[in-house]
Amino acid sequence: MSNLLPSLEHFAKGTLATAAGLSTVGFGLLFFGQNYLIYPSAFPPGSRTEVPVPTDFDLPYQDLQLTTIDGVKLRCYLMVQRKDLPFVNVTQEETKDQQTNEEYAAARPTVLMFHGNGGNLGHRIPLAKVFYAKMRCNVLMLSYRGYGMSEGNPSEKGIRIDAQCALDHVLTHPYLSHTPIILYGQSLGGAVAIDLASRNPQTIRALILENTFLSLPRLVPSALPVLGPFAFLCHQKWDSASKIPLIPRDTPMLLLSGCAMRSFPANTCRFVEFEKACIMIPVYSIELRGRVKVSGSREYVP
Repeated sequence: MSNLLPSLEHFAKGTLATAAGLSTVGFGLLFFGQNYLIYPSAFPPGSRTEVPVPTDFDLPYQDLQLTTIDGVKLRCYLMVQRKDLPFVNVTQEETKDQQTNEEYAAARPTVLMFHGNGGNLGHRIPLAKVFYAKMRCNVLMLSYRGYGMSEGNPSEKGIRIDAQCALDHVLTHPYLSHTPIILYGQSLGGAVAIDLASRNPQTIRALILENTFLSLPRLVPSALPVLGPFAFLCHQKWDSASKIPLIPRDTPMLLLSGCAMRSFPANTCRFVEFEKACIMIPVYSIELRGRVKVSGSREYVP
């Protein structure tokens, strides 16, 4: 019996040391490797090399390369409106006979599109076509750093810079600079849109937010329950809850939520949470049955 006690003591110490070591390694992986979990830019496979272009969908566009203030080159698609599009019926009321293409584009809204955390900007072209062809908006599609053909590595700090770079391009554009600017954000892109609007309160006319969240630390326990106890390690915050009050009260928001989304549980994007955060901001909510496919085509219906 006397020989057994030291053995148990050594076993217990060894077990505790092993557990402590594994915990340290686990914490390190979660802290330093979380960018790979939050920004899976290579998923689906081929997303960094196979990027659809608007002409694949019969859309005219300009292939832009924007350079951020920290020297990262971003691949973007700009679709500027034209008076006469071959696949669109334009009524006499929508255009004036003497109006040039530039004047027509300057009279239409401009939508800045911020995609989700998976895939690339090319996967969202079907939605961009709705804005461009049906709603007759100018459209700028941004590819974050580390996504698609853009340089760099994604991070909250970097993507915030990317979004500002895209907005600055519109604000200095020869005939888009005075157009009403609408931000559209899908999941992670919703947080990007909210952050950008909070930093440019007098510039953004409206926001459209699809299946977004109030903050990543709040999202972790429901999206990844096994990591819930370690949510405090999340250094990529995307804290929309603290940014929404900085947006002017007269800036309308349209919230879209799919009930069957697999990437984010339904309770993370309940409208009541956003309505509480928005305080006096006019919020319009639509809950949709189904989910959004990463290819950009829709599986949901009102």
